[in-house]
Amino acid sequence: MEQVIQYFESINPILAAFYATLFTWGLTAAGAALVFFFKGMNRAVLDGMLGFTGGVMVAASFWSLLAPGIEMSKGEGFVKVIPAAVGFLLGAAFIFGLDKILPHLHINFKESEAEGVKTPWHRTTLLTLAITLHNIPEGLAVGVLFGGVAAGFDGATIGGAVALALGIGLQNFPEGFAVAMPLRRQGLSRAKSFMFGQASAMVEPVAAVLGAWAVLTFEPILPYALSFAAGAMIFVVVEEVIPETQRDKYTDIATMGFIGGFIIMMTLDVGLG
Repeated sequence: MEQVIQYFESINPILAAFYATLFTWGLTAAGAALVFFFKGMNRAVLDGMLGFTGGVMVAASFWSLLAPGIEMSKGEGFVKVIPAAVGFLLGAAFIFGLDKILPHLHINFKESEAEGVKTPWHRTTLLTLAITLHNIPEGLAVGVLFGGVAAGFDGATIGGAVALALGIGLQNFPEGFAVAMPLRRQGLSRAKSFMFGQASAMVEPVAAVLGAWAVLTFEPILPYALSFAAGAMIFVVVEEVIPETQRDKYTDIATMGFIGGFIIMMTLDVGLG
């Protein structure tokens, strides 16, 4: 791990963000590839995976994004927390807006429960778009953190950025499977299920590069940008991930998955950051 951190320290931060999110995308593809080896997915396993995803995202939102954002803000008391509060609100509002506009369908929901503008698009496309929607803040978070390191802000470290990418990658692995398997159950071929499953994370490298570029170009926005990514991720967890885990009888498994994901992400961030 020491060599990995040294490597990311030695290259352009935008390139570092791009490589880091290629890794998270790759783990999504690896998870989606399980569709070639399994015929179905146990609902308890699915809910546990989704719970794990939520735990990682919540822990990353605080340990990797909000806490560093507050630490690097100027001023004292209430003044110091203003950038975090404003950024957090704007991030949630951004995903709220996309949620109302972009047609999508959550994994465990019926086709009649599709959200966004009405469209004749197939269920397959709507499912993929749902996961793509919450991969945007994940990629953005990685890019913003790498950009903050390059800009020299206190509280932003290469170790923390690598830990964030690793945590997101870990939760992307079951996420890829969780997208590909329902598509397979609907009758798509294994190859098409895999392609749609991995495609849901293609947006992460794009969002990461944009995030890193924005921070390097407009350095004062970093505390706002970190909190923006956190607000976007928390919105996704509360609006999408947690409700998906509460629609069957495996809520306890989902809850323990959440706890496990939170602990792993917290440990990675503190240990590497």
